Amino acid sequence: MNDANCIFCRIVRGELPSKKIYEDNTMLAFHDIHPVAPVHFMVVPKAHIPTLADVTPEHAGIFGSIMTRLPQLAAEQGLTDGWRTVINTGRVGRQDVYHVHIHVIGGPDPLGPMIQR
Repeated sequence: MNDANCIFCRIVRGELPSKKIYEDNTMLAFHDIHPVAPVHFMVVPKAHIPTLADVTPEHAGIFGSIMTRLPQLAAEQGLTDGWRTVINTGRVGRQDVYHVHIHVIGGPDPLGPMIQR
């Protein structure tokens, strides 16, 4: 199911442009339009799931497919020595778009600390 107003649903439906990396029945991977590192792409399920807190056992197949595809996608983008995955969840987690999305971030140099203290 898709949400008519969700920006990621609109990208999935092809209504908004994206620089696609990968697409299949369950997911879409595309470059982030505001990268924070030399490599920064996002992976979204095609189904509209607002937050990680909304994931249920029914979504196991979707997220199993996404997580097992990530190493291949990261390698294809040149991330052979590690990368960071980030899933912001809800208001406190600073989620900006309420459609689950995984940021994959990396580059040739080590990333900074995960959380500034």
